[in-house]
Amino acid sequence: MIDTHAHILPGLDDGAETIEQTKRLLEKAIDEQLTGIIATPHAFHPNFQTNLAALNRQVELVTSYIAEEQLPITIYSGQECRLGEKLPEKLVNGEALTLAGSRYVLLELPSSGIPAYTVPIIQQLIMKNYVPIIAHAERNQGIIEKPERLKKLLVHGAMAQVTAGSVAGSFGKAIQRTAMSLIDANLIHVYGSDVHSLDKRPFLFNEGLDYLEKKNQHDMVDIFLENNERIIRDEHFHVLEPEDISKGKWWKIFT
Repeated sequence: MIDTHAHILPGLDDGAETIEQTKRLLEKAIDEQLTGIIATPHAFHPNFQTNLAALNRQVELVTSYIAEEQLPITIYSGQECRLGEKLPEKLVNGEALTLAGSRYVLLELPSSGIPAYTVPIIQQLIMKNYVPIIAHAERNQGIIEKPERLKKLLVHGAMAQVTAGSVAGSFGKAIQRTAMSLIDANLIHVYGSDVHSLDKRPFLFNEGLDYLEKKNQHDMVDIFLENNERIIRDEHFHVLEPEDISKGKWWKIFT
């Protein structure tokens, strides 16, 4: 299994602070039967300015440790890229990273809502052959208030990711309900832990999957895990079309 969202590299943002914390996170990841992790430190975030050279050094450090210990897991490079008008240009110029060198870009929106320029940025990314994935869509206040706002972004070519902890209920019942509503409406394509630490923001990868299984979302579990793998292989996603709005089914989910 591949984790597509993790703040596991030491000393870069609000995730792991030291290499020792990273090592413990790797141990937990292996316990959760993860075979790969895409490291996604924040990029262009107002509170965190990750230097690409520092990021690459930390990936090399962690990769060396994995090799020395012969751990059954692989670290891939990536970033959680904050929405910005210059993001497409930065990706083209190599100033920002996609997920594991693929066409897929993990796109972070402000938690308070969806800026007016979001759709134009998505369109620009698509035109440059990138595919933006909206990170933790279920935790965006604008989407929580009006889930159909996410559908609008998907219509323009974006994909969406849900956080394991949201599905498992660690962010509260309201966010859990939003997460499940988006999943029920086929508006989510990718699954990630967004792990930051073992205590405050743990993986909860399997806990989220178990909850989906409990809710009879077996097919979605398979799709999420397959799409996570497809990022590594840089392949097109398996996508289920959202419910037909004209039939009222999609709206019914959110009312």
